[in-house]
Amino acid sequence: MTIADYPAVTMGPPKPSLILQPGLLMPGMERYHVPGAGAALFEIEAGDRIAIRNLEGGQPCELVAFDAAGRADPGILGARTNSDASGLKDLLATGDDSLQKFRLGLARRKLDLGRAEAVRFFDATTPAGKEESFVASRDGTLVVAAPGGPMAVDGHDTSTPLVVMVKRATVRKAGKSDLPDPLADPVLDLRIKSRTAESYFVKAGDYIQIIDVDGRQCTDFQCFSARKLDKGRDLALDVTATRSLMGHAYPMPGLHAKYYDQDFEPLVEVIQDTCGRHDAFALACYAKYYDDIGYPGHINCSENFNGALADRGVTPRAGWMAANFFFNTGIDAHGVMYSDEPWSRPGDYVLLRALTDIVCVSSACPDDTTPSNGWNLTDIHVRTYSGQNKFSRAVARRMTPDAEPKMTRETAFHSSFAKHTRNFIEYKGYWLPNEFAKEGPIEEYWACREKAVVMDLSALRKFEVTGPDSEALMQYTLTRDVKKLGVGQVVYTAMCYEHGGMVDDGTLLRLGKDNFRWICGDDYSGVWLREVAEKLGLKVLVRSSTDQMHNIAVQGPNSRDILKQIVWTPPHQPSLAELEWFRFTIGRIGDAQGVPIVVSRTGYTGELGYEVWCHPRDAEKVFDAVWEAGQPHGLKPMGFAALDMVRIEAGLIFANYEFSDQTDPFEAGIGFTVPLKTKTDDFIGREALIRRKEHPIHKLVGLDIDGNVAVGHGDCVHIGRAQIGVVTSSMRSPILKKNIALARVDATHANVGTEVEIGKLDGHQKRLPARIVPFAHYDPQKTRPRS
Repeated sequence: MTIADYPAVTMGPPKPSLILQPGLLMPGMERYHVPGAGAALFEIEAGDRIAIRNLEGGQPCELVAFDAAGRADPGILGARTNSDASGLKDLLATGDDSLQKFRLGLARRKLDLGRAEAVRFFDATTPAGKEESFVASRDGTLVVAAPGGPMAVDGHDTSTPLVVMVKRATVRKAGKSDLPDPLADPVLDLRIKSRTAESYFVKAGDYIQIIDVDGRQCTDFQCFSARKLDKGRDLALDVTATRSLMGHAYPMPGLHAKYYDQDFEPLVEVIQDTCGRHDAFALACYAKYYDDIGYPGHINCSENFNGALADRGVTPRAGWMAANFFFNTGIDAHGVMYSDEPWSRPGDYVLLRALTDIVCVSSACPDDTTPSNGWNLTDIHVRTYSGQNKFSRAVARRMTPDAEPKMTRETAFHSSFAKHTRNFIEYKGYWLPNEFAKEGPIEEYWACREKAVVMDLSALRKFEVTGPDSEALMQYTLTRDVKKLGVGQVVYTAMCYEHGGMVDDGTLLRLGKDNFRWICGDDYSGVWLREVAEKLGLKVLVRSSTDQMHNIAVQGPNSRDILKQIVWTPPHQPSLAELEWFRFTIGRIGDAQGVPIVVSRTGYTGELGYEVWCHPRDAEKVFDAVWEAGQPHGLKPMGFAALDMVRIEAGLIFANYEFSDQTDPFEAGIGFTVPLKTKTDDFIGREALIRRKEHPIHKLVGLDIDGNVAVGHGDCVHIGRAQIGVVTSSMRSPILKKNIALARVDATHANVGTEVEIGKLDGHQKRLPARIVPFAHYDPQKTRPRS
């Protein structure tokens, strides 16, 4: 026989699976993020190549190298020093809490900055993406600083991040990642070796940090009240009791996020979480599981728990209930539980606080039969800290896969609002007031409609867009005609992808001929602008100023009378009384020597209103002035619960409710932001938007609902059996005295007056009659904000 007589085969060896992993690095590469007006330090070894990238442009950098003995040694980088590290020293002199971890790192390594010399490079004109590289000649420690001072409210000199890429001369073996620096001085430093479990004791009030050393590694956690164990009662942390009491499938950091035992006694509370994805359904892995899938005798977490707890007075169990940190599980559309690789990366952690004396046990999961540990079993590390330390509650957010995880922060106005409430919610990386105990959402709502309210909107993202091509960039990336925007004016607009789906919505302020401030809801807006600018080769800087510009909104019929008393403006700026709708003015609080502010006549309530912008250092002074001036006018604080009510009535849209990247501005109800017939310049998404406008599929409409049964986001909208839409937002309107909603429906059935039904239960067993009405439900002509 010849080769031709045999069947054809695919020639060659098998090819590896093609898996894209954005944000993950090749072996030997490490990434460090240095925040604007911040600093970072890390160990370097001889031969390491260090590249510093100016991520957003315009940010100076200072490098200080120390030898293995802790002495400043600029020769390590082979570069000539040209600075006394004054920028870094100025940062440390501010006492900013965000640098606390960096200060601890300096102290732990006994590094003295007193006589340190630095290599300084980059300046205000450096374009985004510019890199400088160095090679380490000896082992040591490298400090990288992104120095900067406070930004003027009418300026653009914001501090922005640097990214440091380190290519190691010697690639470290898998499973040998460096532990992150401790959050404070540890009480306990415990390594949980791969495939094992360890028990440990934690005092009431102390903190427990459970660290995924190398990433993609699950760890089961269980704990018991030490007091009950002494009495022979081994009641474990119970995830079912926890879910029932908390009303959440996934307990999260917050004022009430706790884990309970079966006596409903709280054992621990979650303080910080850098991963954001954990199991809340399954048991720790157990022998029967492995037996049933063909791996009899496989080591498992439940038996490891039994061994670790044998001398703690705990009865062995065949399968342990646990908090399975970093275990990525979910429930699919058919009610079936699934699991996949963890979301956790090297150094990710969960920080807990013991609410009573507890005996704990933690494992490093041994499952190598599924992707649940990324097919690579590694260690877990546990540190405990004294309760004398104070750690803020936080979850981590990543703007892009390769971005620095940013922990939830307090705004500069937090202390002012905290005098009136303890009820804060996490919103896009900040703790914002939800409601106020003294008033409550209904009273806050009426204060907004009839008198005045003040609210914290500092979580809005701000970007300084400057340079000779700044107008060209904004004209091309926004749907509005930016060339018609004059200095001192504001415009509300959409930002779209090529297919017409929305990136974001926001307001654009023009501070000068080539000076804009883009204010929006998502960090990715700035990334998108920089990507477009780089692709087109435009001479423009897009720099984040969110941390340099915080703001409160003063809204309601009395808002003008309140602010007139306290806002001073120079002759070349409009006075508060002269400020028209969608205009801004630059002034000060009180008089010419007061706190500098920007005031825009904008808002998110459907009422006459303003937003007051200031540097975070001045926030308390601004709030106090507004609060004192507002008391005779009935000013009250307002939280997110009441804000949601007024914005739905006013027909104002919200990201991931009324719009997303699958929704165009017409479908989102803001078609007025797309002047296709009058804007003569091309812009991103124009052709797709013309097609979508001419052939609409969905339309955002208002619904009046018969009856007072609650309607929720995501409820289906039907005509007969067919679903023709979905509710995006809903509320019971105090002023209209009825249930109303916004809904996205098929264009075929979007006519005003169309009778529809909102489906509850399975969408068929229970229906709520409704009819399509014009939106906004409240003041559709915007006569009140224009007044």
